[in-house]
Amino acid sequence: MSDATDPWLIVGLGNPGPDYAANRHNVGFMVADLLAERIGGKFKRAQKAQAQVLEGRIGPPGPASRRVVLAKPMSYMNLSGGPVTALRDFYKVPTDHVVAVHDELDVDYGMLRLKLGGGDNGHNGLKSMTKAMGADYHRVRFGIGRPPGRMQVADFVLKDFSSTERKELAFLVDRSADAVECLLAEGLERAQSAYNS
Repeated sequence: MSDATDPWLIVGLGNPGPDYAANRHNVGFMVADLLAERIGGKFKRAQKAQAQVLEGRIGPPGPASRRVVLAKPMSYMNLSGGPVTALRDFYKVPTDHVVAVHDELDVDYGMLRLKLGGGDNGHNGLKSMTKAMGADYHRVRFGIGRPPGRMQVADFVLKDFSSTERKELAFLVDRSADAVECLLAEGLERAQSAYNS
């Protein structure tokens, strides 16, 4: 069982490279980048895993501050489990202190859902993580909604956010980063009541 002194591993899920940077599937990277900005650090290549990492602290100075490792797997979405598990083991992070930030089809655009454990709902990044280390990690699910018409899910998630969606995107990414900070500082129930919409 984890305790308050254990580090947290915050994983933004996405695909590496400029072609994917603004895709719906990369909203996890966007939230991780904002958290890195708030910490005041820069990602660097991990020595022990195919990922970019940043170590720091989140929260107000003092006992409420949490030691964190922010990570962006560089393995492509469907292989995220390998780098995440390697980082979890290297930094000695309990699985229930791992937080995956990811896009979620079954939640309306801009809505958030936080939870611990559960299924992968067809999300290849979660599928890979669960296969590698079990399902008992936290998820911050950023709603992207379902594809319009007959568009295939794979095409939809690998498209950039629409111009209408982009008008709110910075605010929503900011809110997601707030939700991660609340989860670490105040626990899942408090974060759910404040941010689940």
